Amino acid sequence: MAEAVSYKSIGTRPIRPDGVDKVTGRAQFGADQNLPNMLYGRVLRSPHAHAVIKSVDVSAALALEGVYAAISGADFPGPKGGALGGEGGGDVSDVAKNVMARDKALYHGHAVAAVAARSQKIAEDALALIKVEYQVLTPVLDVIAAMNEGSPLLNEKNFTKGLPEKATQPSNVASVMKLARGNVDEGFEQADVIVEGEYTIPMAHQGYIEPHACTATVNEEGKATVWCSTQGHFEFRAMTSKILDMKVSDLKFIATEIGGGFGGKTVVYLEPLAIMLSKASGRPVKMMMTREEVFRATGPTSGTVCRVKVGAKKDGTLTAAKTWMAYEAGAFAGGPIGPGAMSIYAPYRLENFHVEAYDVLVNKPKVAAYRAPGAPQSMHAMECAMDEIARKLNMDPIDLRLKNAATEGTQAPYGPKFPAIGLIECLEAAKVHPNYTSPVPAGAGRGVAVGFWFNVGMQSSAEVRINEDGTVTVMEGSPDIGGSRASMCLMAAETLGVEYQEVKAYVGDTESTGFCNVTGGSRTTFATGMAVVQACEDIIAQCKSRAAATWGVDEDQVEWEDGQAIPAPGTNADVKPLSLADIAGNAAKTGGPLLGRASLNAQGPGASFAVNLTDLAVDRETGKVDVLSFTAIQDAGTAIHPAYVEGQLQGGAAQGLGWALNEEYIYDANGVMQNAGFLDYRVPVASDLPMIDTQIIEVPNPSHPYGVRGVGETPIVAPLAAAANAIRDAIGVRVYDLPLSPPRILKALEG
Repeated sequence: MAEAVSYKSIGTRPIRPDGVDKVTGRAQFGADQNLPNMLYGRVLRSPHAHAVIKSVDVSAALALEGVYAAISGADFPGPKGGALGGEGGGDVSDVAKNVMARDKALYHGHAVAAVAARSQKIAEDALALIKVEYQVLTPVLDVIAAMNEGSPLLNEKNFTKGLPEKATQPSNVASVMKLARGNVDEGFEQADVIVEGEYTIPMAHQGYIEPHACTATVNEEGKATVWCSTQGHFEFRAMTSKILDMKVSDLKFIATEIGGGFGGKTVVYLEPLAIMLSKASGRPVKMMMTREEVFRATGPTSGTVCRVKVGAKKDGTLTAAKTWMAYEAGAFAGGPIGPGAMSIYAPYRLENFHVEAYDVLVNKPKVAAYRAPGAPQSMHAMECAMDEIARKLNMDPIDLRLKNAATEGTQAPYGPKFPAIGLIECLEAAKVHPNYTSPVPAGAGRGVAVGFWFNVGMQSSAEVRINEDGTVTVMEGSPDIGGSRASMCLMAAETLGVEYQEVKAYVGDTESTGFCNVTGGSRTTFATGMAVVQACEDIIAQCKSRAAATWGVDEDQVEWEDGQAIPAPGTNADVKPLSLADIAGNAAKTGGPLLGRASLNAQGPGASFAVNLTDLAVDRETGKVDVLSFTAIQDAGTAIHPAYVEGQLQGGAAQGLGWALNEEYIYDANGVMQNAGFLDYRVPVASDLPMIDTQIIEVPNPSHPYGVRGVGETPIVAPLAAAANAIRDAIGVRVYDLPLSPPRILKALEG
């Protein structure tokens, strides 16, 4: 483990670089781009959750005055198979069919045609003129029913992947994943206590404030430029190129400012449509989703059913665990069964386990990533089981977790051994936290849960340019969602030894900077930050070389300290230190402009652990739940900008509590979502939550030059179980189904 280091810039809390533009309204978001002669695109969506599309006739829409283009699935290139990379990936053919239905509409709201017109009103009128002939089929809405033999099939060509033998019959089960170690039966025989339960969690949406929006223009050469709200414009470019069968070099994607994503803006929905409409009309086309469209036609996270069985000895030592999980994929394969299965036991030393996870097609929107995709659902079941074991053993729930906590050298359930991790430190901090040592308020219950996320590395690039006055420009390709520009500036300032105010960071478009994978997986400050650090080190090497040439000494006689080149101890040269500004100002005479570059596939992302505590009060007459306090404790490795880290912890807690207490997709028997708006899909507002207390633990990640671990996803994992455990403590009954809404609370009390 790295020793504590005192930094000059890292760990400070400067104001955000994009703050002024955002509070003054100058920042350009997805819907803010306007071009001369621009048209407005709108999408016709299926009124059926499951139907064969027999024909689509757009001729009447095209005949309407003011309509310049109309397209349907027949206008697209034939879908090609193959995997798409990145967090928002999947199969090319599936993503293409999700953008625009072909032979079947697979969920209510599935796109079946699109138009571009002079105004939004004309575009809406044109949609009403499009004639679609459907053969309505029975929708499949329940994940367990979808797995049954004889259930209506969404895709007659879907054969389950991951089985011991190749499937011979089509199924709604897209894939199966299994992880196992040891002997589960023997482990349960060694147990003194065993708990079992079946837990269900509904689909939930990321709830970002800004709806999806983009503007596309195609020039006479057939080259397209797209402005869009995205978490990864390079990967949007890659997806679009495959869907439209275009060269990557003929596509330029520009990431606008983004009003939230949380994983939901890693998938293309409108961008290929806008390009096709622009190409057909010869004009720029802007497309914007309504809030209702966002709910009906973009990716929520999976609803799940999770059956868990856990055994432990009298002293709390876990002996075995067995889990069966089914994840809703939506209309196309891609439920996050992998991370769900890999996360569920990750916080604990467990010699005997078995987990089996199923990705299941249902007539609902294709799911997308949502902050630690898959982990909140699976770990909710495990952390509730841990709470029940603690109750059976009359053991403090934190002590039970300390007894079994993974440490450095523990083999993770998914294979590798953990390097330095901070779970023990988080648990110990929770044990002595005032919100845990204080008495539980009257009428309330207290819940504890652990959260985990792997974090990922992936590819990043960065350039660092030194201006002639010594100021620094960082250019990279990771859209800034959680404050990454500030983090890049802090790491650049620390590495170069200059003041934070001397550094500016910019997010370049796909033609202005090197390739960067999506802002997701809690990778940006880790991986893109690593690229920035390496690019700064490139600058330092150049500066030392130029100082050596200026002084007439060997390069090894020059050192870099506090933002300047100085002679190494013992050097006989009688010279003055050269600052970055000195070297940049004289660059024309020593070799030209100073430009540092780095590109990498970052290795060694640090696993992140969290511990959450919450006190919830329950009104036994109405079932209403009030959040009295919530405490988020998490290992950040090194907090580059502590205020941003605290914001991530608070944001994840708010989203997790919303999912635990209120949020769910509600469908009628025909597969029509009944609460597609923020009035009925209830996310927490300020009056629903107390100030969320945070505590940052810093156990540096040895794989990063400054010890960074990703922090953005772990915060949403534990709140679901923490809330469920608090309700269990408050009312004395376990509620197995989320959300913990008043009707469910009252039903549990009556039962």
